[in-house]
Amino acid sequence: MSKKIISVKMVVAIGIGAALMFVLMRFVAIPTGIPNVNLNLGIAILAFFAAVFGPIAGFLIGFIGHTLTDLTWGWGVWWTWVIGSALFGLAVGFFWKRYKIEEGGFGLKQCLLFNGVQIGANLLVWAAIAPTLDILIYAEPADKVYLQGLVAAASNIVIVLILGSLLAFGYSKTRTKAGSLKAE
Repeated sequence: MSKKIISVKMVVAIGIGAALMFVLMRFVAIPTGIPNVNLNLGIAILAFFAAVFGPIAGFLIGFIGHTLTDLTWGWGVWWTWVIGSALFGLAVGFFWKRYKIEEGGFGLKQCLLFNGVQIGANLLVWAAIAPTLDILIYAEPADKVYLQGLVAAASNIVIVLILGSLLAFGYSKTRTKAGSLKAE
């Protein structure tokens, strides 16, 4: 019997995650002082959902959520940053089994792994990939886009470190740990 890659539960999670990411990115955008860069609470939702549901969900939530946000801002879809959100979700999601959130085992060790991965993914995506693609595709000035990328990476790291970790700890505590039920 073949195992499904995308379950109904994952489809629902993708829909909810993308909607939450969109709402937070679009309506709770806090300016950083750098043009077109906001404190993005939606990144914590993306990281959390990717950590619980895996890389496919993370990729799709990042892609859909960021695309919807760009479509409603009115300046068009900035595909290089949409791809960045999708890649961030993919990267965080690769280690989803090791975080043990769904099993109720998200502890200090898993939190350190989660944050190590998100810090690396944020730096790679926002300080390197997205700005470089902006230069190659949109012919944007390098100093502008690398500054935007560094500010986005730094703010995302802090937001996921705090909000993403709290979401993971809180949700994990609602889950039953494997082997915690005893027969009487």
